[in-house]
Amino acid sequence: MTYLRTFGGFKGEQIKVLTWALLIQAIVVVVIVSLLVLIGVLLRRSRRPATGLDRQPVQETGSGLSWIYIGVGISTIALIGSMIWNGYTMAAIDRPPRAPELTIEVRGHQWWWEVRYLSQDTSRIFETANEIHIPVGQPVEFRVSTVDVIHSFWIPALGDKIDLIPNQINSNWLEADSPGIYRGQCSEFCGQQHAHMGLVVVADKPADFQAWWDSQLQPAALPADQPQVAEGATQFVLRCGACHNIRGTQAGGRLGPNLSHLMSRKSVAAGTLPNNPAYLSGWIADPQTVKPGNLMPNLDLSGPELASIRTFLEAQK
Repeated sequence: MTYLRTFGGFKGEQIKVLTWALLIQAIVVVVIVSLLVLIGVLLRRSRRPATGLDRQPVQETGSGLSWIYIGVGISTIALIGSMIWNGYTMAAIDRPPRAPELTIEVRGHQWWWEVRYLSQDTSRIFETANEIHIPVGQPVEFRVSTVDVIHSFWIPALGDKIDLIPNQINSNWLEADSPGIYRGQCSEFCGQQHAHMGLVVVADKPADFQAWWDSQLQPAALPADQPQVAEGATQFVLRCGACHNIRGTQAGGRLGPNLSHLMSRKSVAAGTLPNNPAYLSGWIADPQTVKPGNLMPNLDLSGPELASIRTFLEAQK
C-alpha cells in the first residue's frame, strides 16, 4: 500500500505529482534550515575570543535582518505556490474526464465495509462486503455513508480519500489504469479495531468484471452429494442467519456482512485474516479473540456444528 506510486489513471497521476512536489519541497526546506543552523553555530564558535569572559553583544552590526527578509520572502512564495498548485489539483480531479457508468455504494460499519452495486436494471443490484471489483480504464463513482461513527474510505494507490459522515452521503470517483489488487484502509480512527478495518479493490479487465458481476448474481452451486453441506446450511440459518445474508438461502440478516460467494474473497474479517479453511474456522469459533470488540459474538459451537458451518461456507464460491 503506497501513495507515492499510482495506478489511478488521470486522478492518481495528478495527486502523485503534487505529493512528490510537496515532499521534495519539504526535504529541501529541512536541509537548508539544518545547514544554516550548522553554519551559524560554527561561525559563532570561531568568532568567540580565546580568553576572557564569555560576553554576548546586545547589538551587532551587519546585515542580519536582510537574511530574515530573504527567508520570509522565499517561504511566502513557496507557500503561495503550493496553495495554488493544490487548488488547481483539487479542481482538476473534482470530476472524472467522462461520466461514470458504474456506481457503487459503500457503507462503513464498526469494523467492516458494506458494498452495494447499483444498476438501472434492479435485478442486477446486489450486495457484498469488504472486497470491491471495478473494471479497468473506467471511472467509477462511489457514494459513501456510515451507520455508526465517522470512517474514511481510502485506496492509496488509486487516489484520494473521502470521509464517511453520519447522516450524510458523500461521493467520490476512482479509476484503475491497470489490473491488480489494491489494498485500502479506513483512515479515520473509528474505535478499538480501526486498524483492522481494511478492504481490497480488485481491478479486472472489463470482460472479467462483467463475468464476475454475473456470477455474483447467482447463488453458489452447492454439492448435492455432501450431507455435511446441507447440515451446515441448516446450522448457518439457525445460528448465523439473524445477522448474515446469503443469496439463495433463508439467511437474511442485515447486521453483519453479506457472505454470498464468501470463498471468492481474498480475506475474512475486513482484511484481518487470509481466507482459507483454517483461519475461517478460527474466526467462526472465537471472533472476540481475533478481533476484540466487534459485534460478532462467540456462539459456543460444538465441534460438529463448527465443521458443518465451515463446510457450508467453503462451498460459497
